[in-house]
Amino acid sequence: MIENGKILVETLVVCCYGKFNPIRGFTIRELEIATNNFDARNVIKDGYAYKFYKGFVEDRTVSVMKFNDILNDGHEDCFNNIIFASKLSSHKNVLKLTGCCLETRIPVIVFESVKNRTLADHIYQNQPHFEPLLLSQRLRIAVHIANAIAYLHIGFSRPILHRNIRPSRIFLDEGYIAKLFDFSLSVSIPEGETCVKDKVTGTMGFLAPEYINTGDFNEKCDVFSFGMLLLVLLTGQKIFDPSRGDEIGAGHYWLLHYVKKCIENNEFDEIVDPIIVSEGPRVGKEKQLQGFRELALMCVCESAEDRPTTVDVAKRLKQIYQHLA
Repeated sequence: MIENGKILVETLVVCCYGKFNPIRGFTIRELEIATNNFDARNVIKDGYAYKFYKGFVEDRTVSVMKFNDILNDGHEDCFNNIIFASKLSSHKNVLKLTGCCLETRIPVIVFESVKNRTLADHIYQNQPHFEPLLLSQRLRIAVHIANAIAYLHIGFSRPILHRNIRPSRIFLDEGYIAKLFDFSLSVSIPEGETCVKDKVTGTMGFLAPEYINTGDFNEKCDVFSFGMLLLVLLTGQKIFDPSRGDEIGAGHYWLLHYVKKCIENNEFDEIVDPIIVSEGPRVGKEKQLQGFRELALMCVCESAEDRPTTVDVAKRLKQIYQHLA
C-alpha cells in the first residue's frame, strides 16, 4: 500500500503540473463488501486485463475496475487509468473516477455506475434484453464520444491521445449517454513534440496506417480509430470477420476493406445495419446516413493530412444529428 501510494502521488504530481488532487481511498474490505467478494455475477465487463464489477458503496451504485493480478504491466495500465481519468472526469462523456484502493498488488479503481454495459455489447450481441440501437441513438453516441475525444486533444496544454478507441471502450449509461473509458494506453504528447513514438499497440483494424508503419501516434491516429467506430455504428459489423471474405477475398475480412469494396460496387446501402434499415423511411434519414458515411470515410483517409480534426468531426456530427447536414 505504501509503495502504491508513493507511485500514485509522484505520478499525479508530474502529470498535473505540480498539483495533486486527493483521490478518495477505499479499503479492500469495503470493495469486497460492495461487490460481494467480486462475485462473477456482478461482472459488467470482462476483458483480458481487467474486469468491471457492479457494486454498492454507501447505498450508491458504483463500477469497480479490478486488474488481473498476473499481468506484468498491470501497474502501468492501472496508474494510467487513475491519472487520466482524474484529469478528464469533469467531462460528462468520460467515465467519472470516484477513487481507488491501494492495498492490493495492483490498485483497484472505483468509478461512477453505468446502466447499460458497453456499446460493443449492444452492437454485436443482440441480446433480447437490449433494445435495438436506432440511428438517432447511434448518432448521439457518436456526438458524445467525438466531444470527449476533442476534449482530450484540445482541453489541456498538451494533447492527450486515447490510442484505443473502439466500441468495447464505451459504456452506455442511463438514457444511452456514452462514457469513454479505459486509458490504459493513453499518453500526453511531450512538450515541443507533435507525436508520440512508441511500439505499435492497440487493436488491429482500428489502427491508423501511418502508426503501423512508423510507430508515430498523434491526434489524427485517434481520428482514424474514431472513423472506424463510425463504420461499426453504421454497419453493425465487427472489425474482423472471416465470413465476409468468402466471395470477395480474404482482405475483406477487415471492415474498412469491405466497406470500400461495397462503395466501389455501389452496394453500401446493402451493408447498413439491418436494425437501421428496419426503422423504415422518414424525413431526413437518407441525408443523415449519407452524411454519417461521408464523415466516417473522411476520418479513415489513408493520408493523415486529409483527415479532419476531432473538433471538426464533433461539429459535423452535431449538424448531422440535428438534421442540418
